[in-house]
Amino acid sequence: MTTNNNMMSMAKVKFWTIAAIVLGMSFLFMNFRDWMPYDSADKGAFEISERWKLPKELREVSGISWMDENKIAAVQDEDGIIFIYDLESKKVIQEIEFADAGDYEGLSVEGDNAYVLESDGTITIVENFRDSNRKITSYETSFDEKNNMESLELDVANNRLLMIPKDRDIDSDDFKGVYAFSLEDYKLVSNPVMRLDMGDEVLKHFREKKVYKNFRPSDIAIHPKTKEIYMLEGAKPKLLILDENGIAKKGYRLDKSIFPQPEGITFSPDGELYISSEGKKDGIGTITKLKLKP
Repeated sequence: MTTNNNMMSMAKVKFWTIAAIVLGMSFLFMNFRDWMPYDSADKGAFEISERWKLPKELREVSGISWMDENKIAAVQDEDGIIFIYDLESKKVIQEIEFADAGDYEGLSVEGDNAYVLESDGTITIVENFRDSNRKITSYETSFDEKNNMESLELDVANNRLLMIPKDRDIDSDDFKGVYAFSLEDYKLVSNPVMRLDMGDEVLKHFREKKVYKNFRPSDIAIHPKTKEIYMLEGAKPKLLILDENGIAKKGYRLDKSIFPQPEGITFSPDGELYISSEGKKDGIGTITKLKLKP
């Protein structure tokens, strides 16, 4: 009898030991998988062409937009200031105040006008933004803090701004819509112009317990030549490429050592890709120029 009891005790010990190992490995995988290689992410798909370390006032850089040769406009998520950064001289050459402190996340610039998005969905248009007599107008949208708006892109061809929720969509957790803000009547179009399905096959390696977290856009940009849509995620660094109709094509996991929290994306007119990243803790903000390998 004693032998049988000992055998049963040994079996229990083995069972609980194996169970503990399995649970431990599952915990490690769920919490550290972003540091693991992503087999379907086209390893080596990017080539870093150049990299800029931003000054301390842009440590929390949240949105960028190409302006003209060697100049990028940027906002950070606390101050109502548009910073003009010169890539050649590697310094901020102008600071343009347009509002009080807030949570400014998205930026798009075209010609004399700048468009800024706040996390609650408010859009501010700054006309003649580099002049002292600039005109500033703000518009509320159907979004609020629960949507956590960070992405903004000017769709010049259709005279509209494009935006997509970072967290929950207005109607569902199963998709995130790309919404248009018309620059003709300055209103948000109620129905999205395209939808990103959170269950899309391209996102299968990014899946989370809460489906709306499968992809959390921090910025959006349209490729000037291919018209593909590039979406960036900062929370768990990723890059998603969609065709011009919004069909997901490829997903890439970004290296956290290079992009600790990528929040801004923009293209030069010839299609060169630039990604900005916040500096974590005592780190510094950066802008990185990337080239997609064929």
